[in-house]
Amino acid sequence: MGRFVNPDNSAFQVALNSKIYVDKTGLIEYTNSVLDTTDAYICNSRPRRFGKSYAANMLAAYYSKGADSEKMFSGLEISKDVNFKRHLNKYDLIHIDIQWFLANCVEADNVVDFVTDSVLGELRAIYPEALPPEVSRLPDALSRIKDRTGQKFIVIIDEWDVLIRDAATDNKAKDDYITFLRGLFKGTEPTKYIQLAYLTGILPVKKEKTQSALNNFDEFTMLSASELAPYIGFTEDEVEKLAEKYHRDFDEVKRWYDGYLLKDYQVYNPRAVVSVMLRGEFRSYWSETASYDAIVPLINMNYDGLKTAIIEMLSGAEVRVNTATFKNDTVNIRSKDDVLTYMIHLGYLGYNEIRKTAFVPNEEIRQELTTAVESKTWNEMLTFQQESERLLDATLDMDGVEVAAQIEKIHNEYVSVIQYHNENSLSSVLAIAYLSAMQYYFKPIRELPTGRGFADFVFLPKPEYKNDYPALIVELKWNQKVQTAMTQIKDKKYPSSISNYTGEILLVGINYDKNSKEHQCLIEKYKKD
Repeated sequence: MGRFVNPDNSAFQVALNSKIYVDKTGLIEYTNSVLDTTDAYICNSRPRRFGKSYAANMLAAYYSKGADSEKMFSGLEISKDVNFKRHLNKYDLIHIDIQWFLANCVEADNVVDFVTDSVLGELRAIYPEALPPEVSRLPDALSRIKDRTGQKFIVIIDEWDVLIRDAATDNKAKDDYITFLRGLFKGTEPTKYIQLAYLTGILPVKKEKTQSALNNFDEFTMLSASELAPYIGFTEDEVEKLAEKYHRDFDEVKRWYDGYLLKDYQVYNPRAVVSVMLRGEFRSYWSETASYDAIVPLINMNYDGLKTAIIEMLSGAEVRVNTATFKNDTVNIRSKDDVLTYMIHLGYLGYNEIRKTAFVPNEEIRQELTTAVESKTWNEMLTFQQESERLLDATLDMDGVEVAAQIEKIHNEYVSVIQYHNENSLSSVLAIAYLSAMQYYFKPIRELPTGRGFADFVFLPKPEYKNDYPALIVELKWNQKVQTAMTQIKDKKYPSSISNYTGEILLVGINYDKNSKEHQCLIEKYKKD
């Protein structure tokens, strides 16, 4: 048993000792299924507060020869699997945390040597006959041990990307580190001594030119989590059970902390969910573990359309993003799409894999992003806020003429000439137009455009504003009649979608006439039966 080679299970025991532990041992069933195959190279990236280290510690506790973990895992999901005991504590395992090594180095240039010396020292104590003094590289050591003993290794690297995403780290340290990883995992020889490689961090494996530096790794990310989706964050079923156990309002938990879409799962931020269950306070817990200062430089980059995209998403809209250009580091950010993709990996944005769009996932992140935006003066933001406040006031006053005028003004100022007659632009304009409503309302419930019209937006006021602000049901029409929008709201019984809402409801119909470039608006109070 060592610190890095064949460690004990004490790190995972800490998680089990916690007041709230959600069983994610189903991940082990997947890793068991790929042991000693070409799929045994896994990079599972996720944001901070999403249980990266818990997962790494769990795998180490299960596989390490230095632990006796049968009792620890009994009763957990993996114990029901037919292969549970077959792989339990059967492997030589190396578990390293690059963040820890970096923190204990004077210079980043020394990290690779520090890791190598630390692990080699423990390997020599276990396999002295296989490692003569001249062996000075970790890949060579693992190859020699496998050749001498037949023993393969499981290698787990936590915070694998800390040197890659730290812009302050010099290029030599980064290049040396990538070379170290490539030597450890890439090529024919590593397939002889690697049983399983599991990397976890915030970023996927770094790209060099058009190829991945480690293209033999399967990537499981916030862009595409695939089979590992239920093991990244808390699922909706898990959160619902916790809400019931701790007597929390599940709908409120959902509004505050839901929103990450991974495969077929709605995924929640685990740290936030645990905090609200134990404390009972619905607020942002994000800033307790990470400062928004990390993204302020990103959202202030002078890329065309970036600030408008941020404002649009803060307003509840989704924005198309090309994630393919991002190089998985912070040095080669070159466009709006690169910034948005990085923010997805950081957890500040959600991603819809089907529609290829980015969005603000929940109320917690909306507050953090708003704080980040307001920390710098954006003329764009100030303009939209002022116009939006006028629009919201006119809506609440049921002044359809003024609402139409304000939307028309924002439409003219926000949308380029090329996009002006794009039907989708009207939907985006509405999201931007009601930006100021985000102070009083939750993220609007929004459906996709259908046919030549647009499905409704539903704005529900936050509980503290329920007595002062009505719910808004907004229907958009393109090149039709404004009365058609109002009729559709009533005929399709849109208010029934919020039938449990007991406060006042306003129905808002808006139409844009392509020929005259004019907007019309009708507003009525909904009369409940």
